[in-house]
Amino acid sequence: MDVVTIGETMVLFTPDTTGLMRYAKQFSMKFGGAESNVAIGLSRLGHKVGWISKVGDDEFGRAMLSFISGEKVDVSQVKTDGSAPTGIYFKEPRRENDVRVYYYRKGSAASTLSKQDINEEYIAKATYLHITGITPALSESCEEAIFEAVEVAKRNGVKVVFDPNLRRKLWSEEKARAILLKLISKADIVLPGVSEGQFLFGESDPSKLGELFLNQGASTVVLKLGAQGAMYMTNNEQAMVPGITVERVVDPVGAGDGFAAGFISGLLDGLEPAKAVDRGNITGAFVTMVNGDVEGLPEREEIERFSSQSGEDVNR
Repeated sequence: MDVVTIGETMVLFTPDTTGLMRYAKQFSMKFGGAESNVAIGLSRLGHKVGWISKVGDDEFGRAMLSFISGEKVDVSQVKTDGSAPTGIYFKEPRRENDVRVYYYRKGSAASTLSKQDINEEYIAKATYLHITGITPALSESCEEAIFEAVEVAKRNGVKVVFDPNLRRKLWSEEKARAILLKLISKADIVLPGVSEGQFLFGESDPSKLGELFLNQGASTVVLKLGAQGAMYMTNNEQAMVPGITVERVVDPVGAGDGFAAGFISGLLDGLEPAKAVDRGNITGAFVTMVNGDVEGLPEREEIERFSSQSGEDVNR
């Protein structure tokens, strides 16, 4: 197993028309969740990935498992909960570059995840454990599950990749700050955005933020800077990797997950850090060109073709 990830995936409903959702008459159904987005992104790039979660014993849960397993992601550690539903959310494309998201996830099956759902033997087989700051915000038992998974990873030499993925509406700012900082201190690699750095440290300067994150205990920080690209930082080096120009952004939701998938893929392939970040930038850019969280995630052939056309070699 290359990567194991943990978190909630929900059913996504999107109106077939743009504008205020109150006027929508028809919706399309898809699936989305930060962690499964990353899992699918890695699978499409040729890696072996496992996803740990819970779904409801309902049609949405069955459809979700069918979809994600169909993307060649291992779902053997996903449990079905007969007492709680599969979460749902709505994406409202009001106009180009203005997409709003509404979640209906309270009391969902995934929010009942607990440390008893963490299989040490399963995680120990992975090279990387990927987690986000969303899962511990869902419930106390989810928080315990994430910290248990991190401890299991550390005991077994599995590197922890942490994307803070701040969701302010899920918890108080005080608790969010405390838990995110604690997870950063336990992670090997952290993938924050500038807005998350500002929330945690009251700082927006990329170089200063990198130092602040590293001081928490992480060995590697990749600071996502949107269209500008990303900055890679360790205690010994720092490099700015320019972003990929996208002429028309159709749907920005999921771009950060695409970046994580591309970056981790680069690490798994043994690329030098700047090249791994570049693959992350390319993968994230592909996501923004298509409506949906995972529909735009590229396959390896697309990445290679893009790189050859742009004069880059992402496999070097």
